[in-house]
Amino acid sequence: MNPKTLNFFEKVYEVAKLIPYGRVTSYGAIATYLGAARSARMVGYAMNGSYNMDNVPAHRVVNRNGLLTGKQHFEGTNLMQQLLESEGIIVINNQIQDFEIVFWNPLKEL
Repeated sequence: MNPKTLNFFEKVYEVAKLIPYGRVTSYGAIATYLGAARSARMVGYAMNGSYNMDNVPAHRVVNRNGLLTGKQHFEGTNLMQQLLESEGIIVINNQIQDFEIVFWNPLKEL
């Protein structure tokens, strides 16, 4: 990977570390916060690479509709859902319930 990509990934990880317990954000919200609104997919790639990092709460990053689209990158079938539910977030059929309430927007909250 080139240094620019690694630098972007590091920025993504720093934002993800700020997502509060019991809240979630989206790939696009992180990309927009970083000034790269069209880079939601790159944020997804960064999250895919972070699942082995203990200090990056990748389970708190979902798609713009609140779907657990990254769950296949976690060990076990339902680990992402289990982690979210342990924080009080309700997930039904891979969909976060009350998404608007638990959504954390870094543009507004940082």
